[in-house]
Amino acid sequence: MQGKLPGSFSDLEHWLNERRVTEIECLVPDLTGVARGKILPREKFTEDRGMRLPEGIVAIGVTGEFPASGPYYDVITPTDRDMHLQPDPATVRIVPWASDPTAQVIHDCFDREGNLIPYAPRSVLRRVCQLYTDKGWSPVVAPELEFYLIERSTDPNMPLRPPRGRSGRAETSRQAYSIDAVNEFDPLFEDIYDYCEKMELNVDTLIHEVGAGQMEINFFHDHPLGLADEVFFFKRTIREAALRHEMYATFMAKPMANEPGSAMHVHQSVVDTATGQNIFSNPDGSPSKAFHWFIGGLQRYVPAAMALMAPYVNSYRRLVRATAAPINIQWGSDNRTVGFRSPVATPASRRIENRVIGADANPYVALAATLACGYLGMVKQIEPAPECRGDAYLGDYGLPRSLGEALALLRDEADLAEVLGHEFVTVYTEIKEVEYAEFMKVISPWEREHLLLHV
Repeated sequence: MQGKLPGSFSDLEHWLNERRVTEIECLVPDLTGVARGKILPREKFTEDRGMRLPEGIVAIGVTGEFPASGPYYDVITPTDRDMHLQPDPATVRIVPWASDPTAQVIHDCFDREGNLIPYAPRSVLRRVCQLYTDKGWSPVVAPELEFYLIERSTDPNMPLRPPRGRSGRAETSRQAYSIDAVNEFDPLFEDIYDYCEKMELNVDTLIHEVGAGQMEINFFHDHPLGLADEVFFFKRTIREAALRHEMYATFMAKPMANEPGSAMHVHQSVVDTATGQNIFSNPDGSPSKAFHWFIGGLQRYVPAAMALMAPYVNSYRRLVRATAAPINIQWGSDNRTVGFRSPVATPASRRIENRVIGADANPYVALAATLACGYLGMVKQIEPAPECRGDAYLGDYGLPRSLGEALALLRDEADLAEVLGHEFVTVYTEIKEVEYAEFMKVISPWEREHLLLHV
């Protein structure tokens, strides 16, 4: 590691000087999680200490389209005004793959009056974290991010396949937790760890997951905003590293039909800011009311928040019975068949794992959503359903089965809109409707195979 990250603009200038940085990638995460922004010479960055972008740039869908009309333009003006972007010094990282000394810095989005743009993903997570702060609480999260390594392919009509490793062969069988299967891609992972170290990303464990070419990286627990930044940086990093090794890295929820989907499991707990104690545990070590209320909030609100945790049509292909992904909102202790799992832990480390979130989710939006659900559970004192002590896959579906259903639930949930912001929910749902309409224009091979001559 290279030391403490800057906490002020003077610290940032010193950090850039030490590394002789000549260019700055000024980044803004959009609703999809794509890095938007500009690349500035160091002198220009120092002189302006910020930049401007059209306000619709963070409110853009994965297809690059905008709504033609509707409530979207009640929030974002049709005149396409400027946002004023300000760098967050604590987010500065070196770009380890750049040929010249280059830094990347995440920016926050403000309007001309100095207010945070309410629909920018980072703004939404800041808003939710502030609600915790106002209660004297500090949320703590630890994401576990799954992804696939994929053979390079430029034809979107062809099914994806696992890449070849050092042996020259692609995986054809399930290799969960296999050390040798990970070692097949040693040169790639050596670069990934080297990049992560240079970028000061706090990644923990690397494992091989169940699917062919499926991996998982775990992050150390920390404050949600900092960890969302790290997941955002990590996705950029691993895609770049994979390309340099002639393969793709994908965070699609379900990239291959006969392989398991990819999740972003999020472990979450809440600390009393004054005492530093985990409020999920009583002084005697037993689970607290707050622990159960947090679970109750997840059970009550996650179905309505699914469009934020499973944001694409592909996301719902992952959430099917007996595929290592949850299908309902049951909870249980040390039970991986449920949506919300309480791992075995000491009272100080008691936490709740949300297993519903997909790897394709925007980390800022997903963390804001799951923390919002838990927050509502605690402030409204929502009791959870009885613990599931068996196989939750034997129960009924309790989550939306499609993006369209999920968007309707999100639009109708006033409590979530109050916590996340009405402007955000309006912009988000309008963008997702545009994406869904684009998807519905595509005829799938299944339709041609089974409907062409039979209906």
